[in-house]
Amino acid sequence: MTIRRIFFTGMCLITLLSLLQAEDGYKLWLRYSHGSDPEKQEAVVKLFRKVVVAGSSATFDAIREEILRAGSGMTGITPVLQGELSGQASLVIGTPLTCEIFNRPEIKRQLEAIGPEGYFVGHVTHEGKKLLVVAANAQAGALYGTFHLLRMLQASGNLSGLPVVESPKISHRLLNHWDNLDRTVERGYAGFSLWNWHKLPDYIDPRYKDYARANASIGINGSVVTNVNANSLVLSGDYIEKVAALADVFRPYGIRIYLTARFSAPMELGGLPSADPLDADVRAWWSNKADEIYKAIPDFGGFLVKANSEGQPGPQNYNRTHADGANMLADAVSPHGGIVIWRAFVYSAEIEEDRAKQANNEFVPLDGLFRENVLIQVKNGPIDFQPREPFHPLFGAMPETSLALEVQITQEYLGQATQLVYLAPLFKECLDSDTYTPGSGSTVARIIDGSVHGRSQTAMAGVSNIGTDRNWTGHLFGQANWFAFGRLAWNHSLTSEEISLEWIRLTFGDDPFVIETVQGMMLASREAAVNYMTPLGLHHIMGRGHHYGPGPWVSGGRPDWTSVYYHKADSLGIGFDRTATGSDALGQYAPGVAQKYGDPETCPEKYLLWFHHLPWDYTMNSGYSLWDEICRRYDLGIRTVEWMKKSWQELGDQVDEERYHQVQSLLTIQEKEAKWWRNACLLYFQQFSRRPFPPDIEQPEGELEEYEKMRFPYAPGIRPSW
Repeated sequence: MTIRRIFFTGMCLITLLSLLQAEDGYKLWLRYSHGSDPEKQEAVVKLFRKVVVAGSSATFDAIREEILRAGSGMTGITPVLQGELSGQASLVIGTPLTCEIFNRPEIKRQLEAIGPEGYFVGHVTHEGKKLLVVAANAQAGALYGTFHLLRMLQASGNLSGLPVVESPKISHRLLNHWDNLDRTVERGYAGFSLWNWHKLPDYIDPRYKDYARANASIGINGSVVTNVNANSLVLSGDYIEKVAALADVFRPYGIRIYLTARFSAPMELGGLPSADPLDADVRAWWSNKADEIYKAIPDFGGFLVKANSEGQPGPQNYNRTHADGANMLADAVSPHGGIVIWRAFVYSAEIEEDRAKQANNEFVPLDGLFRENVLIQVKNGPIDFQPREPFHPLFGAMPETSLALEVQITQEYLGQATQLVYLAPLFKECLDSDTYTPGSGSTVARIIDGSVHGRSQTAMAGVSNIGTDRNWTGHLFGQANWFAFGRLAWNHSLTSEEISLEWIRLTFGDDPFVIETVQGMMLASREAAVNYMTPLGLHHIMGRGHHYGPGPWVSGGRPDWTSVYYHKADSLGIGFDRTATGSDALGQYAPGVAQKYGDPETCPEKYLLWFHHLPWDYTMNSGYSLWDEICRRYDLGIRTVEWMKKSWQELGDQVDEERYHQVQSLLTIQEKEAKWWRNACLLYFQQFSRRPFPPDIEQPEGELEEYEKMRFPYAPGIRPSW
């Protein structure tokens, strides 16, 4: 049978199977569907004709399984696998230890500087024949290289971009799950937690393996499976056994498991009278606990800690510092090669200081005092995952400490799972920000990858948006944010456009009209959300508690949990003065940043009201007054969502019915919610501006009191009582 006949027979089979199985988003970007170009598909068939996976381990078994899955899906034909190199091989995957061909000088040169996770994908000549290889120094690199090759085949159908030599720019690429042991998920909008602790360790849900596959395919190599608002029970012997069962599933895919450590665990589990990090008994308890964990999980990654923040216990309870607490845990895991990730998300209502300044105030004096295996995990901005924030000043203020970037993949402040908001532009906005410390070019990306200050411990973390919903992320397009996080944690130099193009092709196929339409929607979506929620540097004006929808009127109780604390709207103007005449939060940035942002005339308008309280009639770059500009930004946000909805409707014949209707329905919800934000915020702020709405925009509807009375007691993701 000829290759062409095999190809068309396979296509008929795939078409029949597709009619029997609807698309529901479960396969994520690992759909491995056939392409529409016969010539490209014929080349793919030839590639999978005889594949050598040279290596014997659970990871190499995972590679074989992925090759079988991908080859069958893309060609309709089961690939022929073998373990030994022969003259008939079309693709060879392995390491210098598992296959002699990879000891050739031309390949060894490529592998010299890429470490255990890097890979080479390219062609070599063997016995007079051109052969495609995936070569790596270690099995983890072979796994990542295999996924890179499959991504290229699925996204473009050709190998014109070869050779590829890649290694990750960041060592620890982590998902932070805010999952509780009762399977609720704090700020989770895609169902319950994946981890069924009740059935573990005896029942292993097949979804755990698919989760691991998906993460490995985009280079994520660590998973913190429990909430930062930690429950000490997960450190008990029974739960360590359950965690070990999960670690066994993750291990073949290069994923190390991490746990959140509740600082008071020595008291709650160990019966000690104190959790003082300088107490010898407390230190011994943590050392013994680390030994117990590593005995069950030899490749345990370490601890993630939230301490002395939002009611969580910590070293300050004992008049100790964050360094004292972090170093105690670091000493416990250091003999096993573990790390401690200590979150810098700290603030207190009892401190009469701009919340945006408090993390710097607490951590900068401790620079250089942390152990080498401690990383300080810093959110992208100084408040809390807002639709837009300037970069956190800590990134330019701790040269003697390893810093990790924390971003939110779940959309707590960005419409949750009812809204299409592509977050790669948000991630890139932070990564590409120049801290000017020690000088120009010291971007956040180069701070966290260690290249500016020569740090060896590097990390980037994303707060997971994953749950038990069939499509994993609640909104189909939420998958793109998980994907984008993984790709940027691996290579922060990728652009939002490049990542979106990859994801679209993997998710929807290679139709040019679909690609162009969906990419346009994605790239416009984040700015649209900023405009209809918090334009021009406004922030933290969402509803109380559930954070669902607008709440610029929120006041009372803790000032730093209200909206009026942040927007400071009054009859004179709006915005938070963080210059020297106000809170002087700008003083925590390098002079090059502070000078630029300190003058309203040079401050980027996207941060204007973050750093300045300005009069309602302040003239903007557009020539409009500040009030009119705010109104027009809210209106522009709605217009963009309407355009996104219309664009998607044009794809009704190109996208499978189930996914099309889900996204269409959610875009309808997003349009309603965008108008809700516009109406509520403009009606509220008009009380202070006392100015009419511009006549050429859609006029806000309803009465302010109607919006203020709205309640959502069952909104998803509400933080439980602790």
